[in-house]
Amino acid sequence: MSQTEIAQPDPETAGYAARAYDLTKVYGTGDSAVTAVDDVTIGLERGVFTAIMGPSGSGKSTLMHCIAGLDTPTTGRVFIGDVEITGLADKALTRLRRDRLGFVFQAFNLVPVLTARENLVLPARLAGTEPDQAWVDELVDVLGMGDRLDHRPTELSGGQQQRVAVGRALMTRPDLVLADEPTGNLDSASSESIMGFLSDAVSRLGQSVAMVTHDPWAASYASRVVFLRDGAVVGELADPTTETVLDRMKQLGAG
Repeated sequence: MSQTEIAQPDPETAGYAARAYDLTKVYGTGDSAVTAVDDVTIGLERGVFTAIMGPSGSGKSTLMHCIAGLDTPTTGRVFIGDVEITGLADKALTRLRRDRLGFVFQAFNLVPVLTARENLVLPARLAGTEPDQAWVDELVDVLGMGDRLDHRPTELSGGQQQRVAVGRALMTRPDLVLADEPTGNLDSASSESIMGFLSDAVSRLGQSVAMVTHDPWAASYASRVVFLRDGAVVGELADPTTETVLDRMKQLGAG
């Protein structure tokens, strides 16, 4: 497959953490209608780190929100694992997002009155289950946060807060972790730490990760980059480096 061809997911395969078919999202009606996502078909493979890139307004965050069930597509179908989420009732969709998806947001979104440890295990608590201590210990080891677990978010650096947020996203061993500009509020050292951790989550913990980013350096940590422009997929790149991502963005007019 050439680098400009897009891998089309097969509905019958089990190799995808998430899939979207013929996905379109239109905001508004009539002359004021804006197509944010335009007939996108994409598969996010299990155990793979995928970056989604494009200029501002390309639809990358809207695509992620539709895949996550945080926004409802105008047309098309979305699957998390083998479950189609388009058309799910609100309660079932909320339960699926809680149990099978992890989210990492640019603003961390930690609960300020809870310690790092309490934020880390919060998804398990919300699900009414006892956290698996062996899994907690493994996450803490990968996070490198063992000496900061009893600190509240205001007592942590931005990079430490984001590491807790990533660990929290992994707590339920979700089908897929979705990260929206996870390094956007971080300095270069903290950004390198977070990207290393997300990469470790795939290689060491077997996690599936999809990340929206505008940063070619961050995208170089992924094993696959999908490029969007004007709401449509316009290219794909395997085994990216910062330089090859920059080159592809220039070729596609996305940089």
